[in-house]
Amino acid sequence: MQLTDFKTRYSLLQLPSDPSLNISSPLRQAAVLIALTKFDGEIHILLTKRPNHLRSHPGQISFPGGKFEQDDKSLVETALREADEEIALSPDNVEVIGQYPVQQTFTGFEITPVIGLIKEQFNPILDPGEVEELFTVPLSFLIQNKHRQKHVYHRHGKRHCVYFIRYREHLIWGATAAILNRLCIHLQ
Repeated sequence: MQLTDFKTRYSLLQLPSDPSLNISSPLRQAAVLIALTKFDGEIHILLTKRPNHLRSHPGQISFPGGKFEQDDKSLVETALREADEEIALSPDNVEVIGQYPVQQTFTGFEITPVIGLIKEQFNPILDPGEVEELFTVPLSFLIQNKHRQKHVYHRHGKRHCVYFIRYREHLIWGATAAILNRLCIHLQ
């Protein structure tokens, strides 16, 4: 898929909010950047691996992103600020093309995924306090249904779907995999 195809499919199809979790307790606002880049003529998505020393989500695969802060003017700004802090991706080097409906999590967050195209190659500088590794996954890999697995779990008497994606040595799961799954369904 070319970037122009991606933009067209994204802009023509609108997704409704995902009511699957519907958590009633107050949730903290957060935003992540679904950063798209071209590598070997193909669209790739940037992902990070969180360090094992973190108390929250150690070793998990995630998008650059984090909690909304008072100084942020919007959740788009939150996603861009966090990407700059975590991997040195300058907000000026990202063309924001939109955002997805929020993704609620069991850990108390309501995450707004922001989709952005990286305009030019950049030299990533990882914040060791937040990122252990940066890697990309080809969209052509993710979009194949066979790579996205869904498992049903029960929690507090409710049925919940949890998504898993194995890519090389990485296991992508939880909110990150759910967001990627929605993106792939949207683009198919």
